[in-house]
Amino acid sequence: MNAYNRCSIRHYQGHIPKFGERVFVDDSAVIIGDVEIGNDSSIWPCSVVRGDMHYIRIGERTSIQDGSILHITHAGPYNAKGWPLLIGDDCTVAHRAVLHGCHLGDRVLIGMGAIVMDGAIIENDVVLAANGLVPPGKTLQGGFLYVGSPARQIRRLTEQELAFFTYSATNYVRLKDQHLSELNKQNEEKKQD
Repeated sequence: MNAYNRCSIRHYQGHIPKFGERVFVDDSAVIIGDVEIGNDSSIWPCSVVRGDMHYIRIGERTSIQDGSILHITHAGPYNAKGWPLLIGDDCTVAHRAVLHGCHLGDRVLIGMGAIVMDGAIIENDVVLAANGLVPPGKTLQGGFLYVGSPARQIRRLTEQELAFFTYSATNYVRLKDQHLSELNKQNEEKKQD
């Protein structure tokens, strides 16, 4: 069961957003164009996923939290191929994050209010702290905590922090399943009225 029939899903120039199994998209979210969202992922209130001039791919068990903005970099005279937005599996993108034409590996945590710019690469197993800024074209090496604006490497992640990626992803899968269940109940109640 998916829940995204009431949110704003928009086709754009022949591109239709595609959803895996058991995806949850909040009613207030906007999904536009060439977007694919993997199984058990979730898009929370007031988030925008805009694949209008390039494509966006979101992996499995990834959570895009409230107010986040996901966009691409178009192809043009300053960037011949543009930059799609690629997000791996088991990622947690916290509230009000901005991801723009970048690449996130698997098991990445993007802190609240963080910004990741065009052509940046965040490798697997990275924590970017709240309000961090990853400048265009920068690569964040896997296995580390980054803080600041611009983001700088602080230290290697602990075993407990590495385990948190899977915990966080599983927690958001469970939460979105609860939301799906509530929506199903509400829909059944409406049918009976």
